[in-house]
Amino acid sequence: MSIKNVAIISNCNIPEKLSAAMGVAKKIESRVESIYIPEAYRDRIMRSHNHRPKFSYKTTDEIYSSSDLVIAIGGDGVMLEAARRATPTGTAILGINMGRVGYMTELEMTELDLLDKIFDGEYYFDERAMLKVEIKSSKGQSRFSAYALNEAVIAKGATARIIDLELSDNGRLVSEYRADGLVVATPTGSTAYSLSAGGPIIDPKLSCFCVTPICPHSLVARPLIFPDSAVLEVKNICVREKVLHLTVDGKATFDLFYNDTVVITKSSVKTKLLRIKNDDFYSKIRMKKFV
Repeated sequence: MSIKNVAIISNCNIPEKLSAAMGVAKKIESRVESIYIPEAYRDRIMRSHNHRPKFSYKTTDEIYSSSDLVIAIGGDGVMLEAARRATPTGTAILGINMGRVGYMTELEMTELDLLDKIFDGEYYFDERAMLKVEIKSSKGQSRFSAYALNEAVIAKGATARIIDLELSDNGRLVSEYRADGLVVATPTGSTAYSLSAGGPIIDPKLSCFCVTPICPHSLVARPLIFPDSAVLEVKNICVREKVLHLTVDGKATFDLFYNDTVVITKSSVKTKLLRIKNDDFYSKIRMKKFV
């Protein structure tokens, strides 16, 4: 794969991240034809005198549809946002960490010399499974659908309060929960919210989902592992609350009314992460102090 057009994604309104983005641009500009920058930052870059001849300012849709590689600078939040937009177009993502954990990122800012490996062909792709998340009304009508790289969370929302949920797999009842909520995570997402809620760490090569209750009001409720062929249905059976909320990858939140069902299946598309280093899964979780 020839990488000629590279997009750089970061919050350039933050001086440190603007400086980091310009450092990456300087490093790669001699190896690419164009560097795509979100047009929202055009004025910021011009005012700071950081414009470069190879910069091309694009809309978000144009960036993800026309670039060969997206370099996302930040933490796991910017990686999740990039994954949500890049996955439908099959665009690869390289993460550079400026966050606290940066589990999905590949490089630190001190490792920019390794970017040369991309243009020398010394890289590989790490494909990560995603969830397809859909809300269906009590009448079976689809109200919303999205992809998730990490997880889908069903909870009350801003107020921590016990709610009632029903979990089924392929129409068969699994369990009813009284809890603060449920997390349905991919193996990639097993080191995020699911881990904080007491779920297991799952090797991303495994083909499965994990359902983890959040603060269950039970002595026996435990995380459950399902094959990724499962059709998981989480139904809102809570009569005490007017509305619950579905949150996808910590970003998009949608209302979930009584008798609405969240249907979660394996997505037909995958997130494509570009890797340079030969770190394995377990060395990364040791380095990020998950174990």
